[in-house]
Amino acid sequence: MQGDFSIKRLGAGAFAAVMAMLLTGCLLSPGKFTSQLDLRNGGAFAYSYSGEIYLLALSKLAEMGNKAELSDQEFIEQPCYSDEEFEERTCTADEIAVQKREWQADRDQRIKSQKKDAEMMSAMLGGIDPADPGAAEELANRLRRQKGWKAVEYKGGGLFLVEFRIEGRLDHDFQFPTIEGFSMSNFFVLVANREGGTVRVDAPGFSAQSGGNAFHSIMAGMAGVVSRRETGGEDGMPKVPELDGTFRIVTDGEVLANNTDEGPVDTTAGKVLEWSINKRTQTAPTALIRLAP
Repeated sequence: MQGDFSIKRLGAGAFAAVMAMLLTGCLLSPGKFTSQLDLRNGGAFAYSYSGEIYLLALSKLAEMGNKAELSDQEFIEQPCYSDEEFEERTCTADEIAVQKREWQADRDQRIKSQKKDAEMMSAMLGGIDPADPGAAEELANRLRRQKGWKAVEYKGGGLFLVEFRIEGRLDHDFQFPTIEGFSMSNFFVLVANREGGTVRVDAPGFSAQSGGNAFHSIMAGMAGVVSRRETGGEDGMPKVPELDGTFRIVTDGEVLANNTDEGPVDTTAGKVLEWSINKRTQTAPTALIRLAP
């Protein structure tokens, strides 16, 4: 009994840690994808992303978290011990009453905290209630209205299949993805302008171990906890798609720095930097490029 209770508490702690991570904005992850960034002298740019984007199924995780937190819905009397020999003894009526009051106060506080977390998650999603069955399609419609999102299809389980393409002039910083109404969210790619015509590209989302894609590793750790729970197995776990893709930068500018394995490759389209991304990728793609005015 004590072992089962400890596992429940371990599971509750893991879910609480993930919920805290989600409330800091780590909501999105790529799955299978291809992505390309074109940077041209004179400031023209184009960016495309084709493939899977995963929005962690907040309602599912919240439901699982509630079950973990409230798995002890029935009060269970805890053993009492003698003061001198510290041997287990029968609890008095007053001691049992104290235990019940403490158990009820703790449970009430956890329910209150879960309600607050749910309200915060809804606020992060721009007012979309993640427990609403229509939430995913509402979000998909919101994306379709934004410039660049050519196709958005919801596949279930938090998984969206998307086609994104945009082009313009790089007279401002650019990041992908951005979602209207989200108060805060992690991004996959950031293109930052610097003085002197240099552009820094960072792709923290295209790495299983980077801060921009934190829940890949956390969800893997949670799977081990869930597999030991009374419900058994990992059938209830939100399924995060496996990270598997290619990111390219194509430019006619000067490549000042990059962390590809091969370095820039000359092609008819310009210099090409290419990264193959998978679940073992440790370092996020990065490059520094100088563009002529």
